[in-house]
Amino acid sequence: MGVGVSGKSVGARVGRGTLWVVLIGFGLLFLYPFVWLLSASLKPREQVFDNLLIPRTIRWENYAEVWEQLPLLSWMVNSVLIAILAAGLVAVSSSLVAFGFAQFRFPGRGLLFGIVLATMMLPGAVTMVPQYLIWKNLGVLGTWIPLFGANLFGSAFYIFLQRQFFLSLPRDLFEAARLDGASAWGLFWRIAMPLSIPSFVIVFLFEFQASWNNLQQGLIYLNAGSVEGFTVPLGISYAMSTFSPTGGGHGDYQFVMVAALIVTLPMLLLFSIGQRSFIDGVATQGLKG
Repeated sequence: MGVGVSGKSVGARVGRGTLWVVLIGFGLLFLYPFVWLLSASLKPREQVFDNLLIPRTIRWENYAEVWEQLPLLSWMVNSVLIAILAAGLVAVSSSLVAFGFAQFRFPGRGLLFGIVLATMMLPGAVTMVPQYLIWKNLGVLGTWIPLFGANLFGSAFYIFLQRQFFLSLPRDLFEAARLDGASAWGLFWRIAMPLSIPSFVIVFLFEFQASWNNLQQGLIYLNAGSVEGFTVPLGISYAMSTFSPTGGGHGDYQFVMVAALIVTLPMLLLFSIGQRSFIDGVATQGLKG
């Protein structure tokens, strides 16, 4: 009997050890690009692409000179403001639409919700030209508006996500509020919204990241403007072409590496702040005891 228990104990320890080895291995694998970027950002120009994780020559001056070589601060401010507007608008508008689909009964609700979900089947290339023509006719090309304006109308994916969250909330809460004379807006703002903070944070984080990394829209709507008006992805793309020897540069890619490393910090900070709500939203799906 003791041998059996001991065998199980050894097997459990071996399995746990194997799991840790696999997890650490994958962790190092995913961490490698970041370590390489950090190393490259500290190297002089001629050593940037030597693939050594420990630089032969450490050049801290790169982090001071990048602000003189590139309008990095302007790019970051632009991207932060645009991402906040885009994430905030889509989170609020999607929540409103999702609450309507989750809590109210009306003719054609299922069909209308199906049409909303069907829009996710459309490739982005299909809507790119019509959206451009709309913004062109509105006279807002070269401004920030096209980068967040469409989020006023919600997102099919976020509407679906929020609807599933609202459906998990007890309907008795809303029925009791109706008996107390709460309006439709009161049901959303006083009951649904406070309980849906975790899912709201998830939507906000997802859209903030999508906006922060969106190079395509910057290329379409901002590329003709001033360099200071660029977003972070467009700015780094501009820096790559500017420093390229084929573009008349001297190959100063160390500044691109520094810029790329610095612009990851806002996303790391945002996810660290919203981590608790993110985990609660995924794990509990909005159920509060």
